[in-house]
Amino acid sequence: MPSLSLRHILRTLLVTFQVPATQNIRYDIDTRRIMKRVLEKNSNCADIGAHEGEILDRMMKFAPEGKMTAFEPLPHMYEYLCRKYEGKNVRIFPVALYDRKGTTAFNYVVDDPAYSGIRKRRYDRENVTIKELTVETDLMDNLIPSGEPVRLMKIDVEGAEFAVLKGGAATIRRCRPYIIFECGLGAADFYGTTPGDVFDFVKESCGLCISTLRGFLTSKPVLSRQAFCDLFSSGKEYYFLAHPGPSA
Repeated sequence: MPSLSLRHILRTLLVTFQVPATQNIRYDIDTRRIMKRVLEKNSNCADIGAHEGEILDRMMKFAPEGKMTAFEPLPHMYEYLCRKYEGKNVRIFPVALYDRKGTTAFNYVVDDPAYSGIRKRRYDRENVTIKELTVETDLMDNLIPSGEPVRLMKIDVEGAEFAVLKGGAATIRRCRPYIIFECGLGAADFYGTTPGDVFDFVKESCGLCISTLRGFLTSKPVLSRQAFCDLFSSGKEYYFLAHPGPSA
């Protein structure tokens, strides 16, 4: 079972008491507020890059009667999640969601597993220890049943978010969910992803708008393509919300 570090405990306390000491903590606080606003007790959710299940726990809190689906490719984390949610309405897949089915090399960052991903990315610390694993990949559209609604998704896969979106296009078009996703320099660009690619896909292929988390919560206008690209390029924001438009 993963041990709780002092940093993790402090972060949990700051989020619980809504103290936005860092940008990441602000994102966690806003994520919790969005879930509280958009989820009903029977809403189904998907946590893509579930890690230790921190966000999944919140999904279950706000949608206690909903069906939860989690994806976590790291073997020890997958096994931990299976034990943690045994007997609960949670379906867990030991795969890295992507835009193709198969296997791939996966970089397990031993020093900070949350940074693990299919490709290496920029890391916050020097001399990280990386262990290369082989993991299964699959498409969201293959694993979420075609008749099953999904109200909210969280996608945090260290740069591969665009590939996850493309692999779930049919599910997203069908369900029109709220999607909290990461898209920032130092991760997405290592996959050759541009913000324009993401914006065009979300809007044109999926029929959704994009807002910052705080912008959605404060009812600000949705982001234009240029505004989204500027936020990406400047690094001012790297978590966003894809969501149905105001008239949806």
